[in-house]
Amino acid sequence: MALEEQVVALLMEKGWHIAFAESCTAGLCAATLVNVTNASTVLDVSFTTYSNESKMEYLGVQADTILAHGVVSEKVAFEMATGVANAAKAEVGVGVTGIAGPGGGTAKKPVGMVCFGFYVNGETKTYTKQFGELGRQQVRKSSVEFVYQTLIDLLKNENKA
Repeated sequence: MALEEQVVALLMEKGWHIAFAESCTAGLCAATLVNVTNASTVLDVSFTTYSNESKMEYLGVQADTILAHGVVSEKVAFEMATGVANAAKAEVGVGVTGIAGPGGGTAKKPVGMVCFGFYVNGETKTYTKQFGELGRQQVRKSSVEFVYQTLIDLLKNENKA
């Protein structure tokens, strides 16, 4: 069973909904989910928030957080995940922000660095992955794969709680 099929099944089992707040993946996480039959039972809304302003307006990301940590940071991913879950009234929210490339990287935040936030039933966890300079599309694809594998792990662990 594909990763996204497992996520839909786990969410359906719980009667939960998911929402995505995507920057560098530009909707690819949500698009992957809707490839699955019955995705409409777990997904009501998601956001592609490429600009800082849209992250603040639609997701409640704080300007101070962006100024202090940069838009590509676990702090912003945290606020994106929590904000999208709140906006969608969903039990699960995912925030993705990163540098897909080929430009835009710095020594501290190189191309291929992606930060993730996962809000699951009131708790938010964050991660940073360094995918490297794989090319824009591969960084996006690798990010989506990480999102779905992490969701499976978090949802299965939530079952045990």
